[in-house]
Amino acid sequence: MDLRQQRLRVLCAGIFSLLLTLGLARFAYTPLLPLMQAQVGLGVAAAGWLAAINYTGYLAGALLASLISDPALKLRLYRLGLLAALLSTWLMGLTTDVGWWALSRFVAGLGSAAGMLLGTGLILNWLIRHDLRGELGIHFSGIGLSIAGCALVVGLCSLWLDWRMQWFVLGALGVLLLIPALRWMPAPATVGSSGGAALADQPPGRLFFTLLLVAYFCAGIGYVVSATFIVAIVEALPGLAGQGTWVFLVVGLAAAPGCIFWDLLARRTGTLNALILAALLHIAGILLPLWGGLGAALAGAALFGLTFVGMVSLVLSMAGRFYPSQPARMMGRMTLAYGVAQIIAPALTGWLALRLGSYDAGLYLAAAAMLLASGLLLILRRLPPAAPAR
Repeated sequence: MDLRQQRLRVLCAGIFSLLLTLGLARFAYTPLLPLMQAQVGLGVAAAGWLAAINYTGYLAGALLASLISDPALKLRLYRLGLLAALLSTWLMGLTTDVGWWALSRFVAGLGSAAGMLLGTGLILNWLIRHDLRGELGIHFSGIGLSIAGCALVVGLCSLWLDWRMQWFVLGALGVLLLIPALRWMPAPATVGSSGGAALADQPPGRLFFTLLLVAYFCAGIGYVVSATFIVAIVEALPGLAGQGTWVFLVVGLAAAPGCIFWDLLARRTGTLNALILAALLHIAGILLPLWGGLGAALAGAALFGLTFVGMVSLVLSMAGRFYPSQPARMMGRMTLAYGVAQIIAPALTGWLALRLGSYDAGLYLAAAAMLLASGLLLILRRLPPAAPAR
């Protein structure tokens, strides 16, 4: 097998792992949420707490990933994370007890961290070792495909199946995704392919890292409100009942090529400039559904999908270039900030929606956080150049 075929196989392993750990175990909750609210009586506040618990699991997984330095252990935990994601998906359909759902969401969060951080780190390590460009746009297209795939499956299955059977269908699909995600993921190493030279880390300056960390925390708030509630938000808008799942499909369809687009743009403009543009467009994507009408909802969904996944891809690729020998090191720290935001924002949004009767306040909160992130990224441009990030 030549290097091009190996690269395709490795990237496919990453995409399948994201389809399982992010798509089925995590994102499927969003289009199924209105159905569970209607058929099981899941309340708005409880829905927000379940989302927060999912992100708590993701945060715990990110913390673990940031502390692990043994490459072989990373691969074992990646494999365990895939199994955890699959089991958590099945568990959602096996019970109507909120306590068990909370456990499922926490375990799903752990699995998501394994696919997103450990899997991404393994792939980036392999790309750098084989003297290939350390860009993750193709790999992160799996995020968009995860969203689109879940929306499509739920949208079609909702015509015939109840909420419980849909979780079982997703679990069956997870078994199919598990096999290539396990078999094709390469084992890690710490030496380069050219002359066996050790991969050299180039850590960022403390101020650069701190500002980037805070900006990424804000991006987590900007992402999670719409990612968790967008289907319910659209369903509640006048004249848009029944359209929420299809709006979520647009999010995924826009996100899938979005990573590749932002990689190409970053080559021309620089990573920070691309991040600033993505952050500003993200604000529009968050607020557009509030204008009312299907057109505004679809446009907002497209902008949201295009930008959130691009920011994740750009930031984590940057982190991997700072620490090529241990990509999960900085990725884990960045994701801790992103994860804390994802715990706070859904619970707060659910509480606000319960008190105020709509999700509008949560969307304004997310937009304000992204405005702050944009300002911090502008400050980063004025700092002394950080070669790996430029």
